[in-house]
Order: sequence, then C-alpha cells, then structure tokens
Amino acid sequence: MRLTGWNALLLVVGVVLTAVAGEAYFRLTRPFNSTSQPWEFVPGVGAVRPPNTEVRHTNRLDFWTVSRTNGLGFLDREPPTPERAAATCHVSILGDSFVEAPEVPIEDKFQVRLEELAASRLPHLDITTSAFGIRNIGQVQQLPFYDEYARRLRPKLLVLVFVPNDFANNAPLTRALHIPSWPQRELPERTMRRRADGKLELAWSRPKDRLPSKALPPLPPTISETLAEWGYRAMKKAFRRSWFALWLNARKKTLFPPDLDPRFVRHVEGLRQQPGYAALLEGWRPTTVLAMERVFERRDLPRFFEDALQYTRFALEQFEERAARDGAALVILASHEFKIDGRSRTFERLGEMAATLGVPVIDHADYILRQGAKPTDAQWPNDVHWSPAGHQWAAEALLEYIEQRPEICGG
Repeated sequence: MRLTGWNALLLVVGVVLTAVAGEAYFRLTRPFNSTSQPWEFVPGVGAVRPPNTEVRHTNRLDFWTVSRTNGLGFLDREPPTPERAAATCHVSILGDSFVEAPEVPIEDKFQVRLEELAASRLPHLDITTSAFGIRNIGQVQQLPFYDEYARRLRPKLLVLVFVPNDFANNAPLTRALHIPSWPQRELPERTMRRRADGKLELAWSRPKDRLPSKALPPLPPTISETLAEWGYRAMKKAFRRSWFALWLNARKKTLFPPDLDPRFVRHVEGLRQQPGYAALLEGWRPTTVLAMERVFERRDLPRFFEDALQYTRFALEQFEERAARDGAALVILASHEFKIDGRSRTFERLGEMAATLGVPVIDHADYILRQGAKPTDAQWPNDVHWSPAGHQWAAEALLEYIEQRPEICGG
C-alpha cells in the first residue's frame, strides 16, 4: 500500500510538472493562442469582415498570422480604383477560405504572387489583381462579391477558386447541415430556391431557416454521449485558459480525427422523420459533417446530393452570364484538395459540368505534379489550406493559363 501510494504521488507530481512545463513553453514560444473571427452583414453582399480590422488566425500547430482587412472587409490589399483596373489586364478572384487565406500573410497570397510573377514574365500585359474570399461559402454566396465589387473593376479574367465542399455549400439543405454552428449561419446570405414550376431562382435567406431544426423530434442521448458531454464540459471549463491543453486538443484532432459525430447523425436522422425529407435523404447514412464531401465520390448519388450538383450548375450559369455580359473571360481554378488521394470522381463531376457550360478548368494538382511535387505539398502539415508553396503554385498555374491565352488581356 505504501509503495502504491508513493507511485500514485509520483505520477501526480509528474503530471503537474509536465502541465506546468508545457504551459510555460507554449506561453513563451507562441505569439497568441486564439483566433479572432469578426463578422458584419453588408446589405446586398452578405457576411464579410469589418473593414480595416485586425484578424488573428491560428490552428495552434502550423501558423500564427495577423492580417488586416481592406476597406471592403476582405483579407487583401486595397483594390485598384476602377479607372486603374480598367486600364490594365485586371484579374478578379472569388472563393471561400482558400481565397480568404488567413493562414498566410497577405504578401504570400496567390493573387499577390500572380501580380509579381506577371510583372517579371509578362510585363507588357500589365496584370493587376483583386481577391474576394470569405470562408464557408460556395459560388452562390460569391455572386454578390462580383455584382457589388469585382464588376466595378471591369476584370478581363474572372477566376472562381473551386474546392470540394463548394458542392455542399451551394445547395440550401446541404449547406444548412454543412455549417451547423458558425456565426455566418445567423446572417442573411445569397441562396437559391426552387419555384413551383421546378426552376431555380436567386433569393436571400438565413441558413438556419432552411432546415426545420426547431421541429425535430427530441432524441434522447445515449449514456455514453451523456458521459462524454459531461467530460467535455468539465475539461472545457478547467482548461479554457490553458494554452497547453488547447494544443493537446488540436494535436488530438489531427492524429485521431473523429470517424463518427453522434450529434450530426442524430440531427440528420431526426430530419429524416420530417414529412418530405425521407425520400430526399434515401441512400445516405451520415457519419460526420466532413464526410458529406466524400459522398460526391460515389458513382450513384443520393437525391440529396444530386440536388447539390444542380444548384452548383445554376450558380456557375449565373457567373457565365455575368462574364459574357461584361466581356470577361471565366475560368475555374480547382484546388489541389480534389486529388489528395489520387483520381477524384468529384473532380470529374466538376470537369463535366464546366465542359457543358464551356468554362475551362485549371487543375491545381496537375500543375503541382508537373513540378515534381505532390498535391499534399501544397498544404500545411495539419491543415488542408494552402501553405505559401500552395499559393505560389496556384499563381504559377494561373499565369501559365494567361500566358497561353494572351487574347484574354487583348495582347
């Protein structure tokens, strides 16, 4: 008993010393430990960052960046004046978190790299750039960025950065499930709805309004879920201010990503019990929110995801109409994320859709492979977003596209 007591005491002392040492190490070596996510709603545009506001972003493992939004609320330099942009070969870039890119300083983002590369390799084209990106949105939510901002710059080339989760973010129902707890969920945004005649039309709504979450029947949690919830709350309360504990949690998520989210599963199963949703959700048994993206790899899609493809096509048609009206060339830059695991049926679906619309697709992963690297080399070790290398390759791939088609810039 005495030996057991001493061993227990030594274990407790060891754990305390490790915690103290870890806490001291991270507080001394990390510039900050929390991410700032300020939002504001701009009528006719949607959710953006407040203008001229500091944004801090970290995953507590790879990057700690401090950036400042421009006068429009985007993490980019101030856009050129309409007069200056019209006198150049202006390239406007629209996208989600891969374009917002808070993981890297503004000077490392691919629109800046593109302008610098063009100045040295194609100076006669006088290429200028602007970027409009906000995380967790699809092409339909990006339409107001073009209508209210990019169109004024009269771009010669309009670039849509496409990532796998854009399919889910374009359709109202899949989007409402894809961002279950996010500040943007509480703000109005651009969306689409199906009319009585079956045709799609643009509209404005709140994501939470598209899902009858308040009407879901109460599903009692299991005993294991209850115990896990109690443990999570206790740990969160005890370690809310601990940098070491937050680092351990971040490391755990990268080493042991969850393969099942009981809350998400119960939410979808509750939705399945609502009138009209059972047939729509037939053929899909969810596990996690992120697993929604992998469903598009299936050969035969459930109706729920077929609708997402239809909404995405409609959004691309809207961009195609705007580009044709305003005399801009339109191109899709498909992120490396499509081909992290090799061949991608999701990428093929995007390619087929773009081909029927006559919109070219730049394959980011293919360009990386031609440089003798792997698609995963474009991202951070513990985050799928582009590292500085990923931004550099995206800029080079886009410049290669422009170089092969000088008529875009009238040269």
